Amino acid sequence: MTSVLWIAAGLALLTLGAEWLVRGAAKLAEAVGLPSLIIGLTVVAYGTSAPEFAVSVKSALVGQADIAVGNVVGSNTFNVLFILGVSALITPLTVSSQLVRLDVPVMIGASGLVWFLAAGGTVHRSEGMLLLAMILGYTVLLIRLGFRNPPQAGIPAPSKPPSKQRLAVSILLVIVGLVLLVLGARWLVQGATELARRLGVGELLIGLTLVAGGTSLPEAATSIVAGLRGQRDIAVGNIVGSNIFNLLAVLGAASAVSPNGVRISPAALHFDIPVMVAVAAACLPVFFTGGRVSRWEGAMFLGYYGAYLAFLLLYVSRSAALPAFSLAMVAFVLPGTILGLGASVRQALRRATPKHDGIP
Repeated sequence: MTSVLWIAAGLALLTLGAEWLVRGAAKLAEAVGLPSLIIGLTVVAYGTSAPEFAVSVKSALVGQADIAVGNVVGSNTFNVLFILGVSALITPLTVSSQLVRLDVPVMIGASGLVWFLAAGGTVHRSEGMLLLAMILGYTVLLIRLGFRNPPQAGIPAPSKPPSKQRLAVSILLVIVGLVLLVLGARWLVQGATELARRLGVGELLIGLTLVAGGTSLPEAATSIVAGLRGQRDIAVGNIVGSNIFNLLAVLGAASAVSPNGVRISPAALHFDIPVMVAVAAACLPVFFTGGRVSRWEGAMFLGYYGAYLAFLLLYVSRSAALPAFSLAMVAFVLPGTILGLGASVRQALRRATPKHDGIP
């Protein structure tokens, strides 16, 4: 009964915290004249990634490199496949052109850079500092773009400076929302873990599902609530911005505070990190087609997350079904998805190409 109460209380705090955070972020964007996309990519995304930051830095300090790296890689995969999938399945999400032209390529580039740095088996302290410098430069660029081109983002510049009271209320809503999200995620994971153990669920399944997704619950609640409230720039920007923050700030800080850097396990290097890079790369064609994430694309992302978890379970349990499962994914599911996305991209390019009737 105690576990159920923890779960219920955690869900209540997550819902309330997400509601306040989205409302405060929208008011903050309006008050300072920044597009809601920029607020979603920075204030909301960085704030909801606070659990990942705390877990990875603490793990690096005590020498638990696998947790520090696995938290970043697993959260990024969860953010795209599960959170974006669920959010799009509930309500189709519109995608800003800036995401396609700038932010998603940055996410893909950061994912590839981390893979490159990890190839040697360790992300060293100097490389961590480089990642931190990159997140600082990216944040400055976003803010400058937001103040330079607010009309293109659909938010006019304010005619007069915002009042201190209005700014204070907006910032307070954001802070309280973030605190409730972090606390709610902790309570929900605690209650779910206790309940799973009472029901006899193994530690492996708990770790792969409840703990891995626990630090991403703030992003999940925020993106879903933002989509339902019509703040779709915040919903999508939160996911992309969180992934960039996880790679550059969270992994960067974890590597920088550890004297010997963060060690990368062979399993993460050969499977989990390549999956994370592939998931990031898949966002570009999906976002490009029609400037939105449709319900069928959301269902596709969710299906792949289920397949990812199934593969992990079969691999760790050394199941005899693993070869057949892997063959089915490589021979049928992946090629079919690539063909489908390719056809969607081709149709989008045709729609974007101007027609010249009677002109050769």
